[in-house]
Amino acid sequence: MSKVVLITGASSGIGKAIANFLHQKGFVVYGTSRNPEKVTNVPFKMIALDVLDVETIKKAVSTIVDKEGKLDVLINNAGKGITGPIEDTPTDEMKSNFDTNVFGPIEVMKAVLPQMRKQKSGKIINVTSIAGYMGLPFRGVYSASKGALELITEAISMEVKNFGIDVVNVAPGDFATNIAAGRYHTPVFEDSAYKEKYAENLALMDNHVDAGMDPEVMAKAVLNIINANNPKIHYKVGGFMEKFSIVLKRILPDKVYEKLLMNHYKL
Repeated sequence: MSKVVLITGASSGIGKAIANFLHQKGFVVYGTSRNPEKVTNVPFKMIALDVLDVETIKKAVSTIVDKEGKLDVLINNAGKGITGPIEDTPTDEMKSNFDTNVFGPIEVMKAVLPQMRKQKSGKIINVTSIAGYMGLPFRGVYSASKGALELITEAISMEVKNFGIDVVNVAPGDFATNIAAGRYHTPVFEDSAYKEKYAENLALMDNHVDAGMDPEVMAKAVLNIINANNPKIHYKVGGFMEKFSIVLKRILPDKVYEKLLMNHYKL
C-alpha cells in the first residue's frame, strides 16, 4: 500500500514542491493550508489546517485516518519568516513567530503521535533552517525559533523511538520561493539606530532567496529521508557555503566566527 503523507503549509514554496514530488512518486499526499479552497491546480489532496488552531489540526488528522486507515509520514513544513533588529521588533510579533514555527509544529506532532503509536510505525520530518544553527543579525528571532524546533526534535526523537517512530529535522538553506513575501518585516524606522544596516541587509536577504536553489532539491532530500530505514536526526540541504558555515561554527573560536558573520553582513 502507498504511504500516506501529511504536509503542512503545502499551498506554496517548499511545501508545495514536496507535495507535488511525493504525489508523482506514488504517495497518498494530503497538503494543508488555512484556506485550501484557494489552492487550485494541484494533483494532491488539500485539507484545512491552521497550526495556530488545535481543533483544525485534530480535525485534519482524524479526517485522514478515517479515510486512509493510517498516517505514515508527517512533514511539519508550515512556518513563517521574520526580520528586524531585536530592539526594534515588536515583542508580539516575536511571540507570533514562535507560535507558528515552534508551538504549531509541536501541536501537529501531538495530534499524529497517538495514531503512529497505534501503528507501531511512523516518521515525522520537521522542516527547520540552516539559520537555526546560528544567530544571524536581523534574523535573530527566526534563527531562534528554528533552532528551538531542532532541539525539540532531538528530545522527542528519544521519547518516541521505542514506539517505532522516527523524528528528524531537515534544515534547508536559501531556496527560490516566495518566503520573503510572507515574512513579517519590522519597518525600517527613520529614527532607528539600525536604519542603514538593516535596510542594506533586507535587500541582501531577498537577493539570497531569489538566487536560491530549486525547491525540488529539497523534495528529493525528503524522499530519501522517508525511504531511509535508519534515518539520521539532522539533515542539511543547501549550498556548500551554507552547510560549511555550520562546520565553521563548530571549529572556530566564537569571536572569529562572529567576525566572519559580521563581515558577510557588512556590519
